[in-house]
Amino acid sequence: MDDRPSRRFMPRTLATRALGVGRPPSTALTPSIDMSTTYARDPDNGYSSGHVYGRKDNATVQQAERQIAELEHARDAMLFGSGMAAAAAVFVALPPTHIVAPRDMYWGLRVWLLSAHRYGHEVSFVDMSRLDEVRSALRPGKTGLIWIETPSNPLWTVTDISAVADLAHRAGAMVCADSTVATPVLTNPLVFGADIVMHSATKYLNGHSDVVAGALASADRSELWLRIKDMRDQQGAVLGSFDAWLLTRGLRTLDLRVKEQSRSAALIAERLLGHPAVGAVLYPGLPDHPGHAIAARQMPNGFGGMLSLRLRGGAAAAITAAAQVQLWRRATSFGGIESLVEHRASIEGEGSPCPDDLLRLSVGLEDPNDLYRDLADSLDLLTRM
Repeated sequence: MDDRPSRRFMPRTLATRALGVGRPPSTALTPSIDMSTTYARDPDNGYSSGHVYGRKDNATVQQAERQIAELEHARDAMLFGSGMAAAAAVFVALPPTHIVAPRDMYWGLRVWLLSAHRYGHEVSFVDMSRLDEVRSALRPGKTGLIWIETPSNPLWTVTDISAVADLAHRAGAMVCADSTVATPVLTNPLVFGADIVMHSATKYLNGHSDVVAGALASADRSELWLRIKDMRDQQGAVLGSFDAWLLTRGLRTLDLRVKEQSRSAALIAERLLGHPAVGAVLYPGLPDHPGHAIAARQMPNGFGGMLSLRLRGGAAAAITAAAQVQLWRRATSFGGIESLVEHRASIEGEGSPCPDDLLRLSVGLEDPNDLYRDLADSLDLLTRM
């Protein structure tokens, strides 16, 4: 016990020390931001707070990780500086192995996987909605990982998570599922047998287009999971505390946002069916979508806020339609509160499997009738050109 009398310090010392340093958390309903990069030791030289250094011990980051773990029914979760950082961490932490990945997937990660031989990996791309293709691609004892993305971006192909996980585990492989589009509100891949779930937290988890972040959540602390954790800490691929605080804020409205965006997307998809300028509407919630039955089983709370349109006039018609809308913003990314439209082939460039007549739509929180009317007006102009 320290019996020394308290001392009145000089203003410079008082200002430097800050009045609130070391105080316990308040009873504020809004979480505070822990901006500290380092933490004080106890008199016995220990760290009873459990915090040592901000790279892996930041309380604000850990709070967001606990939220994601709870939402995904996971044992543990990790945040990264971007979705690509989270996804790449899985592959880099893997010993050299054979990987099975979907042919239809996020373009940025597909490009990364095309050069995964740098890490000793061999990658087979398959139609993940066809179990016979997945089964044929597996090499028992040699395949280390199957990567799933469901619904996939931007064609919204649906993968049967349970069936693929069963095939993978029988062959001695693990499964990682990119569930960015579905979010934990609509499906929980770990419940369906996946080992790890990945999110670009930039999208729906944050939901306000002001954070770049990635997340992984794991069913258990497997050897691979521990390697990922060690690698993140050693390489410093962490999320900053302010971004983690913004992410926590976004997670508090995730359920409300995703369910409302799903309802709006379903309404818009149904209304655009049969429009003379539209060749196809791609949305898992439509009964004629090839993966509808599986999506209905895996996504009981809705089919997501994303859809794509294929226009009869090809690339020129798609680009023109996007240029004529007023409410939809022409920008990349998705999952925010504002509605976005994008000619995806222009972003992905040469070699992309994305059709050049496709427009990707991310439905926000505007009134769905206004959003539909804006799209319909633009498409109507196409038919008169």
